Amino acid sequence: MTDTPFDADIDTSGLLCPLPVLRARKRLNAMVPGAVLRVRATDPAAVVDMAHFCAEAGHDLLSATPDGDGRVYLIRRG
Repeated sequence: MTDTPFDADIDTSGLLCPLPVLRARKRLNAMVPGAVLRVRATDPAAVVDMAHFCAEAGHDLLSATPDGDGRVYLIRRG
């Protein structure tokens, strides 16, 4: 797990593509620029999807840390 502070947290464990990214996008849209969202995801495709989403949407993917059977992503809203 990470010690980086975050402003909001969502758990998309068990959801498959494209739902983790769609949930992250919806939550990020409600946050102020510069806020950090922590997303837990077990979908193997999320490692590629989250990076692509962040690059396209102008957010910063701060980390993608393995966590159990998935990963924890930290995204700073652009």
